[in-house]
Amino acid sequence: MRAATQEGRGRLKIFLGAAPGVGKTCEMLSEGAARRRDGADVVIGLVETHGRVETEALTRVHEIVPRRDMLYEGRTLREMDLDAILARAPRLVLIDELAHTNARGSRHPKRYQDVEELLAAGIDVYTTLNIQHVESLNDVVASFTRVRVRETVPDSILEAAEIEVVDIPPDELIERLKAGKVYLPEEATRALGHFFSRANLSALRELALRRAAQAVDARMLDDIRALGLGGSWAGSDRIVVAINELPGADALVRAAKRLADGLRGPWTAVFIETPRAAHFTDEQHGRVAAAMTLAAQLGGSVATVPASNVVEGIQSFLADARATQLVIGKSRRSWWFELRHGSVVDRLVRATPGIAIHVMPMADDLADTQRGTRARTRWGSPVGYGVTSAIIAAVTIGGVMLQPEFDLGNLALLYLLPVMVGASLFGLRTGLYAGLASSLAYNFFFLPPVGTLSISNPENAVSVVVLLGIAAATSQLTARVRAQADLATASARTNATLTGFLRQIAGVNDADVAAQMICDDVRRLLGVQVVLLGAGDSGDLPVLAASDPAYRLDTMDNAAARWAFDNGTSTGRGSGTLAASDWLFQPLQAGDRVLGVLGVANETAGKAVRADRLPLLSSLIDQSALVLERLRLQTEMRDVDVVRTRDRLRAALLSSVGHDLRTPLTAVIAAADELQHGCTPELIGTIRSEAARLNRFVANLLDMARIEARALSLKIEATDLSDAVTGAAHDARRALEGHQVRLDVPPDLPLVRADPQLLHHCLLNLLDNAGRYGQPGTEIVIKGRNMLGEICLAVLDRGPGLPPGREAEVFETFRRLEGSDRAVGGTGLGLAIVKAFAEAMGMTIKASNRTDVAGAAFALVFPSDLIVREIPTRSVS
Repeated sequence: MRAATQEGRGRLKIFLGAAPGVGKTCEMLSEGAARRRDGADVVIGLVETHGRVETEALTRVHEIVPRRDMLYEGRTLREMDLDAILARAPRLVLIDELAHTNARGSRHPKRYQDVEELLAAGIDVYTTLNIQHVESLNDVVASFTRVRVRETVPDSILEAAEIEVVDIPPDELIERLKAGKVYLPEEATRALGHFFSRANLSALRELALRRAAQAVDARMLDDIRALGLGGSWAGSDRIVVAINELPGADALVRAAKRLADGLRGPWTAVFIETPRAAHFTDEQHGRVAAAMTLAAQLGGSVATVPASNVVEGIQSFLADARATQLVIGKSRRSWWFELRHGSVVDRLVRATPGIAIHVMPMADDLADTQRGTRARTRWGSPVGYGVTSAIIAAVTIGGVMLQPEFDLGNLALLYLLPVMVGASLFGLRTGLYAGLASSLAYNFFFLPPVGTLSISNPENAVSVVVLLGIAAATSQLTARVRAQADLATASARTNATLTGFLRQIAGVNDADVAAQMICDDVRRLLGVQVVLLGAGDSGDLPVLAASDPAYRLDTMDNAAARWAFDNGTSTGRGSGTLAASDWLFQPLQAGDRVLGVLGVANETAGKAVRADRLPLLSSLIDQSALVLERLRLQTEMRDVDVVRTRDRLRAALLSSVGHDLRTPLTAVIAAADELQHGCTPELIGTIRSEAARLNRFVANLLDMARIEARALSLKIEATDLSDAVTGAAHDARRALEGHQVRLDVPPDLPLVRADPQLLHHCLLNLLDNAGRYGQPGTEIVIKGRNMLGEICLAVLDRGPGLPPGREAEVFETFRRLEGSDRAVGGTGLGLAIVKAFAEAMGMTIKASNRTDVAGAAFALVFPSDLIVREIPTRSVS
C-alpha cells in the first residue's frame, strides 16, 4: 500500500529531534551534500541558520533558491518561493522547519502543505521537525512542558516519511545552550529555566525515540506483508483487544488502552462477527457498538472480522496484525456448557503460541445470552418442522412403493434427504428432529416386525443407530455450512452496498449534488431521515442537503450538530452528549479536518439507527467524507490555479506597462521638446506613430478586459475578405515599414459571416506581430484560399519561426515565445486577443512554421457554416 501511494511521488525524509539545537539542520545539510557528491541535483529551498557559523558553512556548498518577499502588516517577510522551486525542478530540495506557518497570502497556510505539493511533483524533500510539533503528541508535550505548541504537523505526514532521529543526551544539549550555540545568551538563560529543563528534555527525547520506533515498526510490517512472510516480528508490542457482546466490553477496551500506554505500542479493537451475531438482541448490538466507538475515541484502531467461530477469527486477525499481546474477556460458564462448546480462552492459548494473552473476568449475562439467542432458535420454526415432516412422509411413501426393488440398507439412505433439507433450510435442531423422526419411521415401516418400534434383528438395530448418527453428523455439518454461507452472504451484501454507494457518488464533481446523493442513499440503505450540515462562510452551520426538505432542526438539534462539528465526536440520541436531541450527529472527518456533520433520525422516535447497522453507517460516513474531501481539494486546486494565473498576469502586465507605455511616451516627450526648436515633418510623424502605438497598446488592454469580462457584443454581417485585408494592411502600414507586403487574396472568395470590427482587430494584431518579428526587408504575405469547404486566411512572415511543439502556447495571455509578439517589444496580448476574438466569431486560429522558407504562419480558418452561399439582395421600392 505504501509503495503504491509513493508511485510517481517524491520521497520525504524527516530529521526528527527532541528539541531545538540537537543538530537536525546540520545533519540534513550534511546528507544533502553527500547526495550532491553522488551526482544528485540538490538545492536549498529554505534553511534557517539562526546566525550559527557551522550551519552557514554547510549551506555554502549548495545552490540556494532565492526567497520570496511578502508584505505583511507593514513588514516584509521572506518566505520560501514554492513556484521557483517547482520551476527549478531539482532532484532533492532541503527545507527547514516543517511545522512553520506561512505568511498570510501564501498559497498554502502551512509549510508541510508546500512540501506535499513538491512531493506530488516528483521532487524528493529533506526536512526537519521537533517532536513537540507532532499533532498526536501535542497534548502529551503540553502536559509536562506547560507550553502549548500551536504549529503542528499531522501524523499522516510522518507515516508516509522516512524518519531519522538526530539525538544527543540532555546534558550535552544543555551545555550547547549555555555556550550560546542554540540561542543568544539572554534567551538561553530563560530557556534553561523553563522548556530546556533536564526533565523536559529527557521526556521529549523518549517521545522522539518512541515515535521513530513506531515509524520503523509500521514500515517493517508493510515490508513483511509485501513479502508474504509469517510470524509476529515483535520488534515492538502490538496489542489487540477482542470485543464481545457481554456487559463489561467497555472495561476490556479501557484495559487495552492502559496496556498500550504502558507498552507505548499501537492497539486495535476487533469484533469477530460469527453466525451467532445474527441473533443478538438490540442491547447486545448496542454494547458492541459502544465498545467499538469507545476504542476509536481513545485512539485505537477498530476492525470487524467475519468468521465461522471466534477462535478462528481472532487467530486470523492476530496473524495479520502481527500482534504480540491479546486482551480478552472470560465470563463464568457452567461445566456442561464448556463440556459441549469448550473454552475460547483455552483454545486460544493452545492455538496462538508466542502471544501474551491477558484474560479479564466479565460479568455473567446468562439471561441475555440464553433468552436472547436460544429462545428464538432452541426449538426452531413450526414451518420447518412441518416441511421436514412432510418430506419424511413423502420419503416413507416412496420407500414403501420401492421396497420390492430395494434392500433395507438402500432405503435407509433415502432418509438422509429430509435430514439435509431440514438442517440446511431450518437449522441444526430441525435437522436433528429430522434424523430422529427418520430413524423412527424407518424402524416402524420397514424393519421387522413392521408396524412396531421393536427390532428383532440386532443388525437392524445397528442400522438404526448408524442412521441416527449419520443424521446427527450431517445435520451438524449442514447447519455449519449454512451459517457460514449466511455470514458470507451478509458480508458480501455489505461490501456490495458500500461499493455501489461509492461508485454512485465517486464521479460527482459538484459538492451540492454529492451532498444530496449522500442523504438520499443513506436514507435508502438505512431507512432513516438524513440531514447533512457543513461549514458556512460566516462560521455558521447551514443545512447543505436533506432526505426530506420539510425536516427542520430545533435549538437542541443545532446545538448537538455544532458540538459534533467543533469537537469531532458523535452527539445526540444514542450518544453520551446532548442525548435529548432527536437526531444522532456524526462528524464527517478527513484527516484532522471536520468537513461537515451527518445527522440521522428515526421517524418512529426510537433509536436513530439499529445497533447492528452502526458499522454500516460508520462506513458510509467514512466514504462520504472521502468524496467531500476530494471535492474540496478540487475546489482549492482551481482556486490555486486562478491565483497563479492572476499573479502571472499581474507580473506580466506590470512588465508590459513598464516597457510598452514608457517607450512611446519617451519618444513623444522627446519630440515635444524638439518642437520648441521648430516643427518638422519628422517630429510630427514621430508623435503620430508613437501616439498610435500607445493607443494600440491601450486598445489591446481594453479588448482583453472585455474578453475576461465576457462583454463582447457581436455584430455579424456578410464581409468581403478582400476589403478587410486591404483595410487592415493600410491601417498597419507603420508597423509594416521596412517590409514588402503582398496581398494574395483572390477577389472571387465568397463572403463570410463575421464582425467587421473584431475581424479588423484580428488582422491588425497578426500584421503587427509579423512586422515586429519578420526580418527587415523581407516580404510579408497575406494569403486567402478556399480549401475543402473552409476558407483559410493566413499571415506569413520570414523570421526564425516558432519553437517546434510549442506553437499553441503563443496564444496564451502574456506568454512570451520567440517567433511571436512576445519576443520583441510585445505585450503578450496581441495573439491572445486574436484567439479570443476568432473563437467568439466561430473561427479557429492556428500557428505553425512555414514549410517553404523560414518563418511563421498564422491562419484564421472560417468553417463552412460561416461562408455565405447566397449573396443577400435588397428589395428596391
